Amino acid sequence: GVRQLEIMCCFGCMSVLANYFVFMTFFPACVSLVLELSRESREGRPIWQLSHFARVLEEEENKPNPVTQRVKIIMSLGLVLVHAHSRWIAEPAAQNSTVENSGGLDENAPKRIEPNVSLWQFYLSRMASMDIEQVITLGLALLLAVKYIFFEQAETESTLSLKNPITSPVMVQKKVPENCCRKQSGLLKNNQRPNTVEGLVPKDGNAEVIKPVLAESSTKATFVVGSCNPMEKSSFLNAKEEEIELPKEPRSIEECVRILGSAEKGAKFLTDAEVISLVNAKHIPAYKLEILMETQERGVSIRRQMLSKKLPEPSSLQYLPYRNYNYSLVMGACCENVIGYMPIPVGVAGPLFLDNKEFQVPMATTEGCLVASTNRGCRAICLGGGASSRILADGMTRGPVVRLPTACQAAEVKVWLESPEGFKIMKDSFDSTSRFARLQKLLISLAGRNLYIRFQSGTGDAMGMNMISKGTEKALARLSEEFPDLQVIAISGNYCTDKKPAAINWIEGRGKSVVCEAVIPANVVREVLKTTTEDLVEVNINKNLVGSAMAGSIGGYNAHAANIVTAIYIACGQDAAQNVGSSNCITLMERTGSTNEDLYISCTMPSIEIGTVGGGTNLLPQQACLQMLGVQGASQDNPGENARQLAKIVCATVMAGELSLMAALAAGHLVKSHMIHNRSKINLQDLQGTCTKKVA
Repeated sequence: GVRQLEIMCCFGCMSVLANYFVFMTFFPACVSLVLELSRESREGRPIWQLSHFARVLEEEENKPNPVTQRVKIIMSLGLVLVHAHSRWIAEPAAQNSTVENSGGLDENAPKRIEPNVSLWQFYLSRMASMDIEQVITLGLALLLAVKYIFFEQAETESTLSLKNPITSPVMVQKKVPENCCRKQSGLLKNNQRPNTVEGLVPKDGNAEVIKPVLAESSTKATFVVGSCNPMEKSSFLNAKEEEIELPKEPRSIEECVRILGSAEKGAKFLTDAEVISLVNAKHIPAYKLEILMETQERGVSIRRQMLSKKLPEPSSLQYLPYRNYNYSLVMGACCENVIGYMPIPVGVAGPLFLDNKEFQVPMATTEGCLVASTNRGCRAICLGGGASSRILADGMTRGPVVRLPTACQAAEVKVWLESPEGFKIMKDSFDSTSRFARLQKLLISLAGRNLYIRFQSGTGDAMGMNMISKGTEKALARLSEEFPDLQVIAISGNYCTDKKPAAINWIEGRGKSVVCEAVIPANVVREVLKTTTEDLVEVNINKNLVGSAMAGSIGGYNAHAANIVTAIYIACGQDAAQNVGSSNCITLMERTGSTNEDLYISCTMPSIEIGTVGGGTNLLPQQACLQMLGVQGASQDNPGENARQLAKIVCATVMAGELSLMAALAAGHLVKSHMIHNRSKINLQDLQGTCTKKVA
């Protein structure tokens, strides 16, 4: 019968139901996700440590939040004022009245007082006539507010400083080494100073940190050049690990093995020297350091320390950076026995106007003039109205070699594979291994009793070597069922052909086959390219066509397609070794237009091996370059479209590079430009200084 208690009880019931709903649905889903992530492990070590997760949550809970504090204070004061106003503005209800019917509630309810004086005078008079209950309630509220505002914050800070010493400002000043990784100007020659991405170098010449920020990415890659000393003592202690006191003297191998295998301790309780001793004693495989250490970066650091002692110069790795890199994207995918990463300058050529779209093309290279020359070609194409391109074919290949007892039996297998029935059986087996792999055709050649089968398949947005190899293996197993005497010699019989010059790639194509063309007006040829159409056509015929034929070139009927292909491949996370086949290109130039003074140029590239998912495209800097071109990841609307678009961009950029280099050759500017832009003045200065010292 008490209305306020009824409301409170209803609110309590709803709170219980809401908590029950959350903890029986959302919370178990989160817990199961955490357990699933921790179950995905290598060698029994969880990738995502639950203890670290709990530690982070605990630290976040202990951090004072000023916004929350202000909201609490405002709500508390507001509640006190509302309560006081509601009590003082009404006459108290009858003490001994009971509720007999619904009408009794209104009769016994508190009656509102209409003050005859101003509100502040009314409140003062009511405060003077407060009963003991109101005095006690108001006093407790004021005491709690004073304690919360003036004392609880200090208690929170002292608790945090005890639990997490590194977060205390005093502890931070004590913990940070003064000279570590800061003063190495003595190692820099003369005025040579490391540069930051923004080009801002401190006046003391000690810039050692390069921080490129990836667009639209919450993860920042920090490039730290050099280390604290040549032996690279690692420091990978977080807030909790600062409390661990490691012995100065190395412990015995047996004790270190026990600590490493302990579920409560682990590698973070071992010093670098002790870990190295375990590696030397064969208790830890050197290639598993990243997996067994508490952080992958520490595993890389320890490997560097071990390697430095074996090098002719122990400080050789000093300027090979390794810190603050996401090695989780590298392990098991891109590289093994990692000792760092190689920063390479990345330039941009553009805008490249292709198929009515503009592209800014990233190029990673150390060859001077390359980006500038390609940029000039892009400008000429843009002024001419842009380039057009088409995909002629799209299919990755794998060419295994199998053997039959006799050549006649091998010929029978060849006939069976070329029949519609045989091809259907092979296609069904091949296509069952992937959502994207679809066998397009088989090309079979015979050499004695050896049979070479070239499988060609679409691979979506992936470059597709792993995908097609998996399908080929399944198809060969099915072929063995049809011909039990068949012996698989190798899954790759060089009939693919991958990463080697081969006429079959030039003739049949591999990966993406692309053609690109453009018309350059005569005035652009004269003003931008500094030459004439007639000279360009003449040089192209005698250099790219006749000269390449005289050299017996296969697919090399171009000026420098490999330059552009490799620069884009490195920037965009492709397999750089595949520039061998991907650089197959024939460049053709003709005179055109009403006055026959305009230039028609085309590049045909039949074997661009490229993809936008998998491999190096998973690394964040490479993903940034793919995002520049709008082709990062898999195409959601049309599988394979991103990879095809990237192949067309490569072909068009090659054409821009061909146009500019051929113009430089026709005008006789090549040597002059390279003498200006492609010679290292630093190396020349060092060489002159060395010669001067030797003469002295």
